[in-house]
Amino acid sequence: MTSAPPLPPAGRGRPPEHGIPGHLVDFVAALRRSGVAVGPGETIDAAQVIGAIDLLRRDHLREGLAAALLRRSGQRDTFDALFDLWFPAVMGAGSSEVDVPRIDDGEDGSGDGPVDVDALREILADLLRDGDEETLRDLARAAVEAMGTSGAAGQGVRGQTAKPNWSAYQALNALSPDTLLAQILAGLQSRDDAESSAFVSEVRRREIRDRIARFRQMIRDEVRRRTAEQRGREQIAKSSVPKQTEQIEFLTAYAEQLSQLRRTVHPLARRLASRLAVRRKRARRGTLDMRRTLRRSMSTGGVPMDPAYRTRRPGRPELVILCDVSGSVAGFSHFTLLLVQALREQFSKVRVFAFVECTDEVTHLFTPGAELSGVMQRVLREAELTAFDGHSDYGNALGGFAEHWGEAITSKTSLLILGDGRTNYRDPNLRILKRLASQARHAHWLNPEPRRQWGSGDSAALRYADVLPMHECRTIGQLTDVVEGLLPV
Repeated sequence: MTSAPPLPPAGRGRPPEHGIPGHLVDFVAALRRSGVAVGPGETIDAAQVIGAIDLLRRDHLREGLAAALLRRSGQRDTFDALFDLWFPAVMGAGSSEVDVPRIDDGEDGSGDGPVDVDALREILADLLRDGDEETLRDLARAAVEAMGTSGAAGQGVRGQTAKPNWSAYQALNALSPDTLLAQILAGLQSRDDAESSAFVSEVRRREIRDRIARFRQMIRDEVRRRTAEQRGREQIAKSSVPKQTEQIEFLTAYAEQLSQLRRTVHPLARRLASRLAVRRKRARRGTLDMRRTLRRSMSTGGVPMDPAYRTRRPGRPELVILCDVSGSVAGFSHFTLLLVQALREQFSKVRVFAFVECTDEVTHLFTPGAELSGVMQRVLREAELTAFDGHSDYGNALGGFAEHWGEAITSKTSLLILGDGRTNYRDPNLRILKRLASQARHAHWLNPEPRRQWGSGDSAALRYADVLPMHECRTIGQLTDVVEGLLPV
């Protein structure tokens, strides 16, 4: 089913006579505000796309604008969310081929009674079983209109009718699509002449789960569209449009964003490994070999015309990681350690130490191929990290590391500390940190907190930054920049 993408009213500050060109400029500006780099050339290409494509084909318009405006991976989710706001499929309730069943309250027989949720769930189960995407989208639109408000309209300010608050939770809670999985699978199995194999059953189960997840997203997209019509698309774009993967903050990422970050780390590790290999290849020539140079100069009357150099044999560096795994920075530690695990083949020795109040070595838990989410659970469960109240104590953790594992830091070692530097007003133990930093070949600190918060409250970040370089590292983009600078030559 195709329909012309209706253009919403012109945004604030832009007169309506600007029409489609002005609307495109607004859309490009929204992309830029969301971190998608779009230049004048891409904007001109997008205008040509709009001029060449039939606007009645919304799917063609989406793909055409994406091809013209996007230049990097990881930007498509942001683009799609903004496209749905600036080029919505319908306005208001729109039209739907799905009629929401209602219970006849018996008063006037008009059929305007409450929604028959059980009957609506049966319709949803049939559509999920058949995989009809377009009708599912119609059902999502109808369900939001019928059940997606968290409050009924009433009298607002100065007697005006108050607008409802659209709620995806309200509609999804009523429909509970996840609970239909067993019913749908049972219906599919009953249709077969022979008993399905375990493999076929598992494939079906995953397929239905994917359809349910897409339907849930359809509900959320519809609520976002209706809310944008009510409050303005610019305001909704600021709060509900998904961030690009490289802009997701480690400390606030939710489950779906965490999976995106996992997929990003391994390609990053491969790129960094290639970069490190190029550096070593270029650095083959070592220091001047005086003995061989003098021997060669015998043929030129003692003039060193052909200097000889020692062969450079760069050893693979050693890496020691001190990682704060307290609750406030657990997400950051998770992804940094995932990157280190992917890069461990570049180091002759990797030793990992976790700490909260006390420090304990957890290197044995980070075996190749281990699932890091399970590893982090084992770290918190098996390592001896707390002594008294379970709050972070950087000073005691640094002291314990220096006492029990101080020999791990040598002139070949790169020391990497991960944490926010919040000591709960306890002794930061700067003396021990200075000694460790002086013994290491390189020493760096990655801090997941914004730089503006360093030194506030119980943060000793600024004091630690006087001892060794401290880098703000809140997103995968910042992590990429930082780690490239940390790799030894």
